[in-house]
Amino acid sequence: MSNTINLYPLSNFTFSTKESQPEEDPSVAARLQRLQNNYEDYGMRHTVEGVLVVHDHGHPHILMLQIANAFFKLPGDYLKPGEEEIQGLKARLDERLAPTPGTAFQFTEQHGIDNDWEIGDCLAQWWRPNFETFMYPFVPAHITKPKECKKLYLVQMPERKVLAVPKNMKLLAIPLFELYDNAARYGPQLSAIPHLLSRYNFIYQ
Repeated sequence: MSNTINLYPLSNFTFSTKESQPEEDPSVAARLQRLQNNYEDYGMRHTVEGVLVVHDHGHPHILMLQIANAFFKLPGDYLKPGEEEIQGLKARLDERLAPTPGTAFQFTEQHGIDNDWEIGDCLAQWWRPNFETFMYPFVPAHITKPKECKKLYLVQMPERKVLAVPKNMKLLAIPLFELYDNAARYGPQLSAIPHLLSRYNFIYQ
């Protein structure tokens, strides 16, 4: 894939809402317990998330979901056992951000309602060594069976697209300068995104 990427302005995109999508787990402890239960049944979990880049005032911004006015995450989720990564990521992006079937008629095709997700490079892999919150961009030397592998993929945004956000979440455009070196607020995975994107030349449309 070319290292030159067209970025389109945030104002090009149409935002709507759809039904809430409650989190599967009421707490971090419950999420880690479900991860452990799934590991016993299926082995290591595979998670895919999309890095959606737009620009605002000539600076790259990443589209992120904010949950409960506090918690930031990239759109995506874990794959079902045997599910292929790219198709799985497209399905997870649809679940999170595609308009609900039946409402699509409100938007014309020029708004990008029918645009498929264009999945680009795999930007990073993060590994969860144990049933804990910590993830690393490498497998620690003493770990032979990591519990989760999360891959971040660049998603090439089209010129226009309709994005429908669950009512219990916000979709925010976070500038790279806000993410950079800001693990205290965003965590090590999200604050690393400016480094991951530094190899690309952005063309601001």
